[in-house]
Amino acid sequence: MLRFAHPQVLWLLLLVAGLGYLHFSGRLRPYATLRFSSLSVARRANVSRRLPLRHLPAVLRLVVLALLVMGLARPQSGRREMEITSEGIDIILALDISGSMKAEDFKPQNRLHVAKGVAEDFVRGRRGDRIGLVVFASTSFTQCPLTLDYDVVLSQLNHVDFGAIDDGTAIGTAIANGVNRLRRSDTMSKVMILLTDGRNNAGKIDPLTAAALAEAESVKVYTIGVGTEKDAPFPVDDPVFGRRYVRIPASVDDKTLREIADKTGGEYFRATTPEMLETVFEKIDELEKTEIQTTEYVDYEELQARFALPAVLLLVFEVLLSRLWLRRLP
Repeated sequence: MLRFAHPQVLWLLLLVAGLGYLHFSGRLRPYATLRFSSLSVARRANVSRRLPLRHLPAVLRLVVLALLVMGLARPQSGRREMEITSEGIDIILALDISGSMKAEDFKPQNRLHVAKGVAEDFVRGRRGDRIGLVVFASTSFTQCPLTLDYDVVLSQLNHVDFGAIDDGTAIGTAIANGVNRLRRSDTMSKVMILLTDGRNNAGKIDPLTAAALAEAESVKVYTIGVGTEKDAPFPVDDPVFGRRYVRIPASVDDKTLREIADKTGGEYFRATTPEMLETVFEKIDELEKTEIQTTEYVDYEELQARFALPAVLLLVFEVLLSRLWLRRLP
């Protein structure tokens, strides 16, 4: 970064510009000191090839003045360093990838596609927080461990899709898996964001038992129920007739998801549209915002010589040019 220690000196550049205007408008040109009885001989003389360069010395002098003004303003080059002195939050995103997430009530995309997009924006908005990714259907596995490398998280989030696990909704297992990832964390705040459109129907761990485990490990769980409160269009690919749609009823277990959030100190949110889901993540982002204290160091290098040296060289060149190649009559 470039800065000037005395930027007020740069106002002198207006004076330099004024001198340039006076010169090229003819108001600073000296009057002739030699008188001739007739100019007819001079008019018949060939025009010198040096005539187009007659203003070059004046231009060089103006450039020299401009460089000297900039040097007097003390130009400085700085290198900025930032040291993060506070600790972030550890966050686990738990996404439901069961078959019901294919429902297309979040037009024009299905629930999982929209949830991934909103989660990506959430990840990009974090700063100094470790983020991990857990997916679940009939069971649960870790898609991405806790990391500060958000590009890795986004890449793994992009690879989340249906079919990686047998169908089902193991909410309790997903919470237990996320808590296990956060258990060894020594941060002040440990958070899990669990997104699902169904109710627990798989896995060996009851959701409320998993919530008690999260409470014991000081993990705050925010639960999000997604999907319309009415029947939703669900795509069925028929090998003969192609894709058709059937209606599936809403199956979000609001009561259990709310109990999980209350038990762990989190909140429960219901998102029936993509816009509501974006609002939910924005609210969680504000509730769990990291307050990072930073110390900034700036190391400046003086750059006057980089302006003064060219000015001196140009001045010498202008003097030699005016006295030798572009000499004028007195």
